[in-house]
Amino acid sequence: MSFSIAVSRLSEYYRRHGVVATLQRAGSGVKRTLFAGRMVVFYCDLTSRKLQPMHPPAGCCVRRVRSLSELGSDRFQEITSFWNPELSRQNVRERFEKHASLWLVESDGHLAGFGWTIEGAAIEPYYFPLGAKDVQLFDFYIFPKFRGGTLYWLLTNQILCTLAAEGCSRAFADTGEWNRAQLAAFQRTPFHALGLVRTYKLFGRAFTSWSSGGPVAHARQKTGSAKAAIVLSSNE
Repeated sequence: MSFSIAVSRLSEYYRRHGVVATLQRAGSGVKRTLFAGRMVVFYCDLTSRKLQPMHPPAGCCVRRVRSLSELGSDRFQEITSFWNPELSRQNVRERFEKHASLWLVESDGHLAGFGWTIEGAAIEPYYFPLGAKDVQLFDFYIFPKFRGGTLYWLLTNQILCTLAAEGCSRAFADTGEWNRAQLAAFQRTPFHALGLVRTYKLFGRAFTSWSSGGPVAHARQKTGSAKAAIVLSSNE
């Protein structure tokens, strides 16, 4: 996340929740930056026969949107209104221009959450180059009233199965090492932890540092040493 976006989100949080809550949130953010700044990168082999579509609960569905006109004004308003609407609207437009797909999960006709994917590239400079049949999953969000169930799992699983059917080969996603809720959510999906990574910026250039233990060893057991090695070596 860029500095400007972080500041914008904090400003919007202050407008809605006041000084005390904002200071607490800012302090939590500083703590995460100083002590838990690593990202956990996840990997899914889309050619695996273990991928199985799940039957959605009654009233739930997942649909893919590829353009702003297809999204519609009501849904556009819903996904851009919960933090900094101006910046959110700009992000949505730019992502569609880059041919990213927006996936919506709906429950009884109500928007319950969403997530983004982009194929053959990353939405921003990534930790390693992505191939033409690789996919990045990013910016997933389940609205608070719909959390605690299986909607995140349903959304992720449906996306992966659809991408696999379209011939994509690998999917990547990441989240902060500090984000326990998101890490727990990933454990219920077909993703496996690939490694811990930290990105530094110096004189305008980005440098990526991988941790060699823990999740990397786990990923090699789950996905095979060759596949994990291919991903890691592509950053060298």
